[in-house]
Amino acid sequence: MAALTRDEGQEPLVTDSSLEKLEIAVEQLYHFRDFFFETHSIDEACKKNDLLKEKMDETLQLFTELKGQADKSDKAKYLFLLGRTLNVMSDVNPEAEECLSRALKLNPGLVNAWNELGECFWKRGKTRDAMNCFENALSHARNRVSLRSLSITYRDEASRAKTTEERQRLVELGVKVAKEAVAHDFEDGTSWAILANAHLSEFFNVAQNPLFLKSALAAYAWAEKDPITRSTAEFHYNKGITLKYDEDYSKALEAFTHACSLDPTWESAAQKLEDLISYLGKIHEMVQKKGKVGGKKLQGMLKSLSPDLLGPYKENFKDLNMSLCPLTELTPGCVNKGKVVLGRVVCHVRHDDGVPFLFCLTDKQQNTVAVSVYNLAEGKGVIIGDAVAIPEPYFFQKHVSHKEKEYKFGSVRVNSPLMLVVNGKKLGPDCEAGITLSTFNKPD
Repeated sequence: MAALTRDEGQEPLVTDSSLEKLEIAVEQLYHFRDFFFETHSIDEACKKNDLLKEKMDETLQLFTELKGQADKSDKAKYLFLLGRTLNVMSDVNPEAEECLSRALKLNPGLVNAWNELGECFWKRGKTRDAMNCFENALSHARNRVSLRSLSITYRDEASRAKTTEERQRLVELGVKVAKEAVAHDFEDGTSWAILANAHLSEFFNVAQNPLFLKSALAAYAWAEKDPITRSTAEFHYNKGITLKYDEDYSKALEAFTHACSLDPTWESAAQKLEDLISYLGKIHEMVQKKGKVGGKKLQGMLKSLSPDLLGPYKENFKDLNMSLCPLTELTPGCVNKGKVVLGRVVCHVRHDDGVPFLFCLTDKQQNTVAVSVYNLAEGKGVIIGDAVAIPEPYFFQKHVSHKEKEYKFGSVRVNSPLMLVVNGKKLGPDCEAGITLSTFNKPD
């Protein structure tokens, strides 16, 4: 979760000289962490944790030197600052949790301490306890740190909801409090990034509306203006996920690559990058080879393609003012109004996420495109040999370059399987189902 800032807690600045020295030292520690890449090159990313640990140890030494005087002046404040120092690393630190708990027993009104303790619980996977901390903080003062942290916990709870209604309710709550966090400080990139993640969750849990992806990307653009936010691997990782589902593969590769650069030890980011490269390679190959279907077999599959397989689109052809057209006549980058394409499924392209369901479609002229279908119920996918008609196809020409490799293919995006006609019959509501996705919230 995001680093806390002094103005968020609503407590007045300390006046005791020893506590003031400690507070300044703690702020300098977090500034070192959050602005690391403003003063260090990306090549030093692998050293960041070690250098931060050294800085933390230096700060802890100051606590030892000033303990007697600061402890007597305001014990709760002293314990909070000590706990915050111990919590600067991404690892779970039981001592940090103990210090913060003791501080809150002495002074339950320390808003920053509630937020910091909530982060400790979050690191340990104790979502409910973390949520209670953020709600306690908000009972004392509305602040962006508690609000944006609550958004994360709501989405985490949504992933375990037993009903669709409860899952959607929690996701919408996550959006609501993230928007409130942004309203508290329009320039806070972390709040914008968390709002973006909340919009991404809407896409998968509320409605398969691509506008949610656009809202997420718009929020990421605001977030990236903040040097603290754009310096985190987590930000670029989550942005990469959104770009992948928006099928902006070039920018998705850039985002995952940047995440790996910022945190070379983070295996999840490296795996996402590797998976996307493999996925693009498979699509490129399968489109080029028409699913590896042999010449005579392919000719046999395509020979029986006829307007009869258009189903309802054939019956209402004149009313709908549609025309059957080859894939080569589609206009890239838009919805092709008044057109319908028809072809045979020649292969599937499988990948770990399972979303979208992707297959290659070859028309009668032996042109092939990749077709990505979102929100398809499990077990309802098309099989090789099926005739598929797609009305008003949303068509793109993909050209992705990465590390001297190029991936080129035509692509049709289908946002709902209810648009498809398979073997002359339109797919029914039982073929549409929601999915869930988790973004990553890597502790600071």
